[in-house]
Amino acid sequence: MMPWGHAAFGYTLYSLGHRVWTRAPPSAQAVLALLFGTQLPDLVDKPLSWGLHLFPQGYSVAHSVFVAIPVGLLVLALGVYKNRATLGAAFVVGYWSHLVGDILMAMMEHQRSPFDRVLWPVVTLPPYGHEVSLLDRAFHIIGTFFHSLSTEKQLLILGIYLAPYFLVFLLWVVDGAPVVAELKRAVVGR
Repeated sequence: MMPWGHAAFGYTLYSLGHRVWTRAPPSAQAVLALLFGTQLPDLVDKPLSWGLHLFPQGYSVAHSVFVAIPVGLLVLALGVYKNRATLGAAFVVGYWSHLVGDILMAMMEHQRSPFDRVLWPVVTLPPYGHEVSLLDRAFHIIGTFFHSLSTEKQLLILGIYLAPYFLVFLLWVVDGAPVVAELKRAVVGR
């Protein structure tokens, strides 16, 4: 899943869950904590693999349920202790939704063992078939996306690809555009 996919998936889960729980849209601070949580596993593991070559794949320490569960519980406990339970919960939903998203993507790709991505160090994924660097990987991901748009069915592909993001965007607007609304109030003063 791409970074924006993790962000959209996590935002949807958190926003809808928060509305069910509190009958209110999420706050800007909670959205920022959530977004950080949705990106954290890749911000840790991809550089360790692609940049520093410490792991054979970009799924290791931060993607591991053996790390994510204790870290999440610790953040929740710290949030409760500091009277910031909402921020702790938002971070945990973001972090854990990242792992769920990676498992779901592996299932959709019909991988034999979709849970392997989150079982480090019990399971270590085999190395990539070739040397991977951060820039190579970024260019490959972007190139693959743009190549998919150069086919005859590009409008259909683009529509299918963008439809879920449009729905998340609408949910964000219904929520009052958290973060952007607060920035606007800070700048404009209203």
